[in-house]
Amino acid sequence: MDEHRPVRLDHQQPGCQWQVGLEPTLVIHAAPGYDKSHGRNLTESGRGVIIASRLWPPQSLGSSDRLSDMAHDFVTVGVIGLGTMGAGIVEVFARNGLDVVAVEVSPEAVEKGQAVLRHSTDRAVSRGKLTEQEQTELHARVRCTTDLADLAECDFVIEAVPEQLDLKRDVFAQLDQIVKPEAILATNTSSLSATEISVATEHPRRVVGMHFFNPPTVQKLVEVVRTVVTEDAVIEDVKALTERLGKMPVVIGDKAGFIANALLFGYLNHAVDMYESRYATREDIDAAMQLGCGLPMGPLALMDLIGLDTAYEILDTMYKQGRDRLHAPSPIIKQMVTGGLKGRKTGRGFYTYDEAGSSKVVPDNLTPLEGGAHEGGLRTVRTVGVVGSGTMATGIIEVFAKAGYDVTYVARSEAKVDAVKVALAKSLEKAVQRGKLTDADRNAVAGRLTGTTALEDLAQVDLVVEAVVEDLKVKQALFENLDEICKPGAILATTTSSLPVIECAVMTKRPQDVVGMHFFNPAPIMKLVEVVHTVSTADDVVATTQDLCRKIGKHPVTCGDRAGFIVNALLFPYLNDAVKMLEAHYASADEIDTAMKMGCAYPMGPFELLDAVGLDVSLAIQRELYLEFRERGFAPAPLLEHLVTARYLGRKAGRGFRTYP
Repeated sequence: MDEHRPVRLDHQQPGCQWQVGLEPTLVIHAAPGYDKSHGRNLTESGRGVIIASRLWPPQSLGSSDRLSDMAHDFVTVGVIGLGTMGAGIVEVFARNGLDVVAVEVSPEAVEKGQAVLRHSTDRAVSRGKLTEQEQTELHARVRCTTDLADLAECDFVIEAVPEQLDLKRDVFAQLDQIVKPEAILATNTSSLSATEISVATEHPRRVVGMHFFNPPTVQKLVEVVRTVVTEDAVIEDVKALTERLGKMPVVIGDKAGFIANALLFGYLNHAVDMYESRYATREDIDAAMQLGCGLPMGPLALMDLIGLDTAYEILDTMYKQGRDRLHAPSPIIKQMVTGGLKGRKTGRGFYTYDEAGSSKVVPDNLTPLEGGAHEGGLRTVRTVGVVGSGTMATGIIEVFAKAGYDVTYVARSEAKVDAVKVALAKSLEKAVQRGKLTDADRNAVAGRLTGTTALEDLAQVDLVVEAVVEDLKVKQALFENLDEICKPGAILATTTSSLPVIECAVMTKRPQDVVGMHFFNPAPIMKLVEVVHTVSTADDVVATTQDLCRKIGKHPVTCGDRAGFIVNALLFPYLNDAVKMLEAHYASADEIDTAMKMGCAYPMGPFELLDAVGLDVSLAIQRELYLEFRERGFAPAPLLEHLVTARYLGRKAGRGFRTYP
C-alpha cells in the first residue's frame, strides 16, 4: 500500500478510530473511493480484507495453525545476514544459551561474518566480560551456512539483511515456505514497514519487527513492532524472548522510523542542512551537541558511523511514508553517497579516517587550524565587566575571575551586589572543600572581584558581558548605555540564548564590536560557549572572543546570528517532534524517554529534559524557531501549548509531562 496509515475495512462506524496495538486505525466502511489500482492487494471482503489475494483474518484455521494457542519455548533461532548488526545479534542469542543458525549469501560472506563475531568475542574476553571457556561454548552454539533451508527447524528467525524492501520481502517469501508453521519471523528493519514485509508471506500474523540497536551486544533497547495483523501471542513471545536476552522491549506500532529513528534522523538531517549551508563547521556542530547537550557523539560523526548510504535510505523511506519535509534527505547526503563518501566504512564521510572501517579521524583540507585562522592581531582583554546578578551572571563572573581576569560586576541595587558576593563566596568555599581550589587561590579570586551599581564603572574595561533578563527592550537599552560609557575598542557581548544579536548591535554606534557569547548553565561547569557573529561583527572581535573562551577553559563554537544558534536550533525541534509523537498516541512519555536513553545513549529522555528546562521556556524557543525559519515542521506541538496554558510548566511547577512531589 502507498498509504501507511493502517486501514481496516469493517462494519464499524465509518471514520471512527479503532485501536490496533498502540496505533489508531481509521475504519472505512466498504472503502468508499479507494484507489482501484490497489485492487490486487486490498479488497473489501465482508468481515476481513484480502491481502495479496489471501483472506485475513483466517476463517477456518485448525487448532494446530493457531499461534495464539502456543507458548513458544525458543531453543534454536536463525539469523539471516552476518554484517555488523547481524553478527551482533548472533552473539546476543548465543551468549544467552540459544543455538543459532546463521545464514549468509556466500562462503566469503560467512567467513567475513565469523571474523566479525570472533573479533567481538575476543575483545569481550580481553575486557573480562567473557571467559575463554564461555567464548568456546558461545562459538559452539553457532552454525553458519549459505542455505536458507537449514533454518527449517528454527523456532524463531530474524533477518538483518540490507535495508531494501524488495530484498527483505523476497527473504520472507522464501522463509515462509521453509520454516515450520509455528515459527515466528522477525525483521530487524530500522525504517521500512514491517507490514509491507509481512504480506510477502502467507502467514503475516506470525511476522513481527524486532529492531535491535547498534551494537546489539551493548545497547539494551529493542523496539518490538506490531503490525495490524500480528497476533498478540507473537508479541508476548517476542517480548519474553527480548527480556530473556537481557534487553528492554518497547512495543510500538508500525510507523516509519518507529520511536528512536523517527526522532533521531530528523535531528541528524537538520544538522546536515546546517553544515551544508555553511552555518557552522562540522567540528563546531558536533562539539556543540556533545558539550551543550551531553550527547555521546556529534550528529555528523554519528552519520559517519551509521553510514551515509544507510542514513539516506532511512530518511528517504521516512519521507515517502510520512511526507514530512524535515525527513527529506539533505541533497549533500546523496551527493556524498554517489561519490563513495559513505562514512567510516569507506574511510571518508563528513570526516576523513586513517583507513576504511577505522574510527580514527585524521586531518584533511577542512580541518581548522589550531587556535583559529585569523590572520590579523587580537584585541587585548585584561579586564572584564559583567552586567547582571542572576545565576548565569554569577557563574560568568566566577569563570573569568578564576581564569585570572579582574572583574567588575554591575547589579541594580546594593542588595543584589551583596547577594552576588555571598553566592560567589559560597561557590568558592565549596571548591576549596572539594580540593579544586586552595585557600590562597580562593583569596586571589575574591581579590579580583569588584561589585557596583553604576554602569559608569565599566568605562575602562576591555570586555563587557551582559547577562540581564531575556527581554529585547531591556537589552537594547543597556547596549545604548554601554555604547556611551565604554571606551573605544571595547568588546560588547550578549549572553542571549534566543534573541537576535544584531538587534542589540544596531542600538550602538559600533556594531562591529558587538558579539554573542552564549554560555550554558551552570557556567562554571559547562564547557561550551557559542560565539555568535552578526553581519556587522568584525573578524578580530570574533577571533578575540574565541581566543578568550579558550583562555577561560571553555570550548568555543562559532555560528551566525539566527534563532537557536547551533544547540537550540537542533535540540528543540527534536523535543517538539517527541511531543507530537506523544500527542499522536504512538507511544507513552516513558516509552519515548526509554527509547532515546537506551537506544541512542542520550543522558535524558525528551520529556525529562522538557520538564527540567521548563515547558514555557521550551515553547518560547520553539516559537522563535518557527517564526525565524517559517518551517511547518517547527510549529509548536499543540499539546505543548495546551500544557503551558494550563500552567503545567514542568518541575518548577510540580507538573509538566509528569507530576512531581
